[in-house]
Amino acid sequence: MPELRHDPIQRRWVIIATERAKRPSDFTGTLDETPNGNFCPFCEGNEHTTPPEVFAYRLNGSQPNQPGWTVRVVSNKFPALCIEGDLCREGEGIFDKMNGVGAHEVVIETTDHNLHLADQSLEHLELVIRAYQHRLNDLMGDPRFRYVLIFKNYGVTAGASLAHPHTQLIATPITPRTISMELDSAREHYLRKERCLFCDIIRQELKDGSRVIARNEDFIALCPYASRFPFEVLIAPLTHHHTFADISEDQIKSLSRIMKDMLTRLKVSLNDPPYNFVFHVAPNTRAQAKRPGYWVTLEQDWHWHIEIMPRLTRVAGFEWGTGFYINPVPPEDAARYLREV
Repeated sequence: MPELRHDPIQRRWVIIATERAKRPSDFTGTLDETPNGNFCPFCEGNEHTTPPEVFAYRLNGSQPNQPGWTVRVVSNKFPALCIEGDLCREGEGIFDKMNGVGAHEVVIETTDHNLHLADQSLEHLELVIRAYQHRLNDLMGDPRFRYVLIFKNYGVTAGASLAHPHTQLIATPITPRTISMELDSAREHYLRKERCLFCDIIRQELKDGSRVIARNEDFIALCPYASRFPFEVLIAPLTHHHTFADISEDQIKSLSRIMKDMLTRLKVSLNDPPYNFVFHVAPNTRAQAKRPGYWVTLEQDWHWHIEIMPRLTRVAGFEWGTGFYINPVPPEDAARYLREV
């Protein structure tokens, strides 16, 4: 019989459709590679075709906006939000509006057009994660920005428009609804129980074990109890840590290992599927005009984490109409399969 499962973090219901249960071999979601033709603006030698770099790891002696980089960060040529200007918040009748102020950056992960994250060396993946952290901290220094989203679209189905390996960061002047819901759930749980909601979930998952895929000294990877998507993976610090912005060098190395592990397992077991991943980081506590008392317990109640979502099923009318998701693969089965890969 199908099960309805409730996610206490996002406060949403998921239908685990056991009667539609599928095995990994039933999915044919091979990566739908994004065609670039014969030209890629992110490849080494084409630096002049992108906006000027805002950060890069470079070989000794190489000059900015020239070849010789290993990881390069540039502003998005077609940004969702623009860096210049003031917010100018105002009402329009019952509605509210503000200027589309923010930042939109692209982390070009490697000079190799075909070397995606699962195939990169651990040492290089550490550089990519350090670049995420560096740009997050820099953007958080702007008091106009309340949140910085780090995300990756891999494959056309997942929203990628260029095939060259890259990640994006978007800084927004408001806290996104998804993050606001998680923050509210975490704060309310802490106020009731004086414990972190995420820590409670991790302790329970470790005790149960059926949804845990892997762990190392600093991080755990598991399939969430109310997974929205087949083979959805959550990565989180094993012990309480509220912000990705200040993780240590040792934690960066641990994070690189478990991310490479999970992305490799998904690639091998599901025939290199398109996917999205999203870093759920702490909001910017230095932002202007925050609500009084809103972040008082943030360091105790918030627990940063990463979601990896293979794009193996489609969201359709039922999901849009109800906010429910239908997942044909029980997370216990998904975790068991990924453990055995």
